[in-house]
Amino acid sequence: MTLIKDLSTNDEFVGFYLLKELELKQTNTSPAKDYFDLVLCDASGQLPAKYWDVKETEKDDFSPMTLVKVQGIVQLYREKPQVKITRIRNVSNEDGVSLTDFIRAAPIESAELLEVIYRVIESIWDPVIRDIVSFCVDKVSEKLAHYPAAKMHHHAYFAGLAYHIVRMLEIGEFLCKQRPFLNADMIKAGIILHDIAKPEEMIAQLGVVTDYSTQGKLIGHIAMAASWITEAALRLELPLDSQQVIGLQHLILSHHNLGEWGSPVQPQTAEAVALHHIDALDAKLQMAEDALSATSDKELWTQPIRGLENKALYKMTFRN
Repeated sequence: MTLIKDLSTNDEFVGFYLLKELELKQTNTSPAKDYFDLVLCDASGQLPAKYWDVKETEKDDFSPMTLVKVQGIVQLYREKPQVKITRIRNVSNEDGVSLTDFIRAAPIESAELLEVIYRVIESIWDPVIRDIVSFCVDKVSEKLAHYPAAKMHHHAYFAGLAYHIVRMLEIGEFLCKQRPFLNADMIKAGIILHDIAKPEEMIAQLGVVTDYSTQGKLIGHIAMAASWITEAALRLELPLDSQQVIGLQHLILSHHNLGEWGSPVQPQTAEAVALHHIDALDAKLQMAEDALSATSDKELWTQPIRGLENKALYKMTFRN
């Protein structure tokens, strides 16, 4: 079976894929015709697809987060690859394929990632900061093992959030050694808490986000996490104007840096400046890694990466 990353323009193929997204739409022609707007994916990547010849009997046959067998051809649409599906069916037991074969996951087992996160929490010296972090993490303890960090931009796969946190903790540990004026407890706490409400913001299955929750749409993970810190302070009978509570809330509220990116305030502590750039560095490098790994060996350039100013990356090749 051809992996999505290895599909090129004009390739005709047959294979099994995860039907990540599905929507029944109508053409602008007269009379209008029904068609499926889909996203197909496997462990190597994803591609948008269209199935133009939807029969009346097929409209209720398919649903997101199921496996399908597809025959199609890769075409260019607005300079981006898109699959034109000629035949599609749901998989059967006789096909011998499993849903878990088609999902992408963090390169480190989730149990190992969680062990690192909880060990770092225990290493936080300040008991107030440690208790607040523990309170917030406990809210999503069951989901943290498998939730992605985002719907599509970075770490958008099984256990992606935990992997993102652990990679940021590694960067944070280095920076605190290099710049000892930084408060290591605040850096650790900010990294663990900056996206901690993502599992309540998004609705995900097997690392694939299918929608945003009502809270996610109306409030968002930044505001939710900041409110969790307030809730923790009240439960723990801590002053709401304490340096720890205000400092942690500022880390969360400012980590996207700009209002148009979701932050109501900009970083105004050294630790907040550090957190923003640690987050951005890990996210952007993950975008680059994902794009490169999803690019066929036959291609020298990746697809444009929205999170990197919509620029494509050139695949450098070196000879020893």
